[in-house]
Amino acid sequence: MTSAPHASANPPEGFPPESFPPESRAGGGQHGTLPHGAFPEPPSTADAVLDGLDPEQRTVATTLQGPVCVLAGAGTGKTRAITHRIAYGVRAGVYQPNTVLAVTFTARAAGEMRGRLRQLGAGGVQTRTFHAAALRQLQFFWPKAVGGESPRLLERKVQLVAEAGSRCRIRLERLELRDVMGEIEWAKVTQITPEDYPAAVVKAGRDAPRDPAETARIYATYEQLKQDRGVIDFDDVLLLMVGILSDRPDIADTVRRQYQHFTVDEYQDVSPLQQRLLQLWLGDRDSVCVVGDASQTIYSFTGATPDHLLNFRTQHPDATLVKLVRDYRSTPEVVHLANGLLSQARGRAAEHRLELISQRPSGPDPHFSEHPDEPAEAEATAKRIKQLLTPVAQGGSGVPASEIAVLYRVNAQSESYEQALADAGVPYQLRGAERFFERQEIRQAGLALRGAARAGGNDAALDGAQGLAGEVGAVLATLGWTHQPPAGSGAVRDRWESLRALVRLAEDFQRARPDAVLADFVAEVDERAAAQHAPTVEGVTLASLHTAKGLEWDAVFLVGLTDGMLPITHAKTPEQIEEERRLLYVGVTRARAHLSLSWALARSPGGRASRRPSRFLDGLRPGSASDAARTRGGAGGVERGGTRGRKPRGPVPCRVCGRTLTEATELKLRRCADCPSDMDEELYERLREWRLERAQELGRPAYAVFTDATLMAIAEQVPGSERELARISGVGPHKLRQFGPDILALCAGEELPEAAEESSEEGPPEDADAFSARDDEQLPSADGEFSEEDPEK
Repeated sequence: MTSAPHASANPPEGFPPESFPPESRAGGGQHGTLPHGAFPEPPSTADAVLDGLDPEQRTVATTLQGPVCVLAGAGTGKTRAITHRIAYGVRAGVYQPNTVLAVTFTARAAGEMRGRLRQLGAGGVQTRTFHAAALRQLQFFWPKAVGGESPRLLERKVQLVAEAGSRCRIRLERLELRDVMGEIEWAKVTQITPEDYPAAVVKAGRDAPRDPAETARIYATYEQLKQDRGVIDFDDVLLLMVGILSDRPDIADTVRRQYQHFTVDEYQDVSPLQQRLLQLWLGDRDSVCVVGDASQTIYSFTGATPDHLLNFRTQHPDATLVKLVRDYRSTPEVVHLANGLLSQARGRAAEHRLELISQRPSGPDPHFSEHPDEPAEAEATAKRIKQLLTPVAQGGSGVPASEIAVLYRVNAQSESYEQALADAGVPYQLRGAERFFERQEIRQAGLALRGAARAGGNDAALDGAQGLAGEVGAVLATLGWTHQPPAGSGAVRDRWESLRALVRLAEDFQRARPDAVLADFVAEVDERAAAQHAPTVEGVTLASLHTAKGLEWDAVFLVGLTDGMLPITHAKTPEQIEEERRLLYVGVTRARAHLSLSWALARSPGGRASRRPSRFLDGLRPGSASDAARTRGGAGGVERGGTRGRKPRGPVPCRVCGRTLTEATELKLRRCADCPSDMDEELYERLREWRLERAQELGRPAYAVFTDATLMAIAEQVPGSERELARISGVGPHKLRQFGPDILALCAGEELPEAAEESSEEGPPEDADAFSARDDEQLPSADGEFSEEDPEK
């Protein structure tokens, strides 16, 4: 099939798309934005659009008629498949761009899809969120359907819900307010009125956060307040548009003449209200392509359900079904763990799970680690991250900070990791916090860049600047930007990282468009801001598992994986438990190569070690119940900071002054950092020389053999037996077998023993009691004890 000219259909009378009002925050701008660092030329022909697609993706792209259902596993290129399908249809003349509507669930995803379509030569296609598409239609048709100006959109409902609570004489704290807003949103997307809400909660088996009768009163008062003030919220946008299309066949016909072909991304997450709107858009036609993965349904608490995806072929018996299972994102080791996690799932979604097949070369095994308490877990995570950041030439992995993420179940878990990363001097950014384009420094930068673009050569700040990137850097220098990052972390470093992201974007833009001027770059930034398509900020991402959906990183740390946190305590029913399992699956499949899973046995140092690893890891982590039954691959080494079943570790006193110790390094030395040391200085220097030689022999960084803190502890305690050596934190079973004879010989002032062949045994040492006596033996050290090459320590 050859390419066809880009003929544009004449829009139906009275419904010109260009007459729609500008996008709200619910969606992106009308024009596409480009992904960070990618500005290629569009394919020359329609057939060229298909280049590089695998057989299943090509089937999706070339099936342009009738209903199509794409079951797409994580990392299988679903966005690539559906954008190439739309672009191929447009370039081949089967679709006219302004008759296609592609909808997804986030403004960022819509912006990314819009950018890809523009790259493929299909820039006129409408790509929006459900809310953005409905809002544009509502504002356009309101005068005709209702009369007068459309109601003002209430972008933040929190103040009005709080007022509704006050009028009902119910004081709502911040977290309670959030719970009530969530219940109101759930009720509206499932089309439940305030009067029916209490009964609906019981029928749905929903674990309501407060008395349903109270919530119903607040809900009813909130609705009345909106009506009195002539405002609507985002959920009203969908409800009102459904009402107009249902009651006004003439308006429904106008919409259907305009939009004739539909694509719905993340179809497993549609709510009953969104599905009803889609049906009204379609009418009696069937030109719809849906794509989703039931195993990634994680928003049922908002009303989302995979039933529409799973029932699609029942509703459309003649639909084409395509399964995408070739995983281009993750290594075989990560994919193997993800498949194993889903193999234990139950329920209807599990019956339709996809067995992923990695298309990438082999990589490191997933890394499991157990820690005595949450601070120790956070500190160990920060140290492993620092090792990943270390350049390859220096013994690290050379992973950029922007390609590393720490993911947790609830936002309250972030504080420990913020502190640990700050202490380690590692930059980070919180996802789900303030949006990039809403940051004060980015707003200021936008104003400065626009001013410089208007002034052109008359702006003194541009004197001597070389190229577009140089001009952007010169303008940002007036706001305090420097080529070298500031020392330390915190707000100053955050501001620098934000401005640096703009400079990097300008560098990419200049490489792609050497003739571009500052005004072109400002236009690109404005389009990105409209779509909330932020450039990459160079910092480790801290995010909840829910907000990580749709993203990916080279390295992912899944932390806090204990029963009660994942699955979370309030997940009671089998369906709720399975959704928690799917949430972990989403987290696992965010990782391209490096994957770390960790948990802590207690909340704080000295606390009761009463927690157990998440039940979802049973059979996947080494040593768990059904691990021996697994026959394929390996799940990686286990790093232990304490062992389940041991006596709870009580407070550890300083052996000099008696103060209770809390810091990891102090616990390792068994004394306060300020208390006098009785270290054998000569032994310490011998240990350091020995460590350097062994590290060179093994091709590892020195700290991967033993850290300075561990060597200091050895030189202070001078162990005389394996049992005494094993009591020192940082000397785990594997390192005792590997280095124990050398260390004991050095401590005794003897010649080093003859080198023996290094054991590859992964099991526990024969003298297991030597290790059960120490319940803090695996405390992470201050300078990076945990290494990829030596996962057991």
